[in-house]
Amino acid sequence: QVQVEESGGGLVQVGGSLRLSCTVSSGVLPVNAMGWYRQAPGNQRDLVARFSGTVPVYADSVSGRFTISRDKTGKTYFLEMNSLKPEDTAVYYCQAAIWGRNYWGQGTQVTVSS
Repeated sequence: QVQVEESGGGLVQVGGSLRLSCTVSSGVLPVNAMGWYRQAPGNQRDLVARFSGTVPVYADSVSGRFTISRDKTGKTYFLEMNSLKPEDTAVYYCQAAIWGRNYWGQGTQVTVSS
């Protein structure tokens, strides 16, 4: 059974920083791909950052402010978010692709106050 769990969200002021973590519990199954997405109320879920192979890819809205990374096991991922803006407020989700199936976490709320 695959489980994906995000953590690290919270309330932060404009210009502040947060670090999100995503842990994938998949036993011996490797994570083939992963990404961070976000969804604000009334909006669709959009890609924030992902790994294309080993290359990080970012949405234009976060490029230069957010950094995606992972640990050596390939099962824990991070999203370092700097210079946060009110428009970054959303629920942030981690998606892990394993053997052709996508698994999602429950999400973690990020609120940026102005």
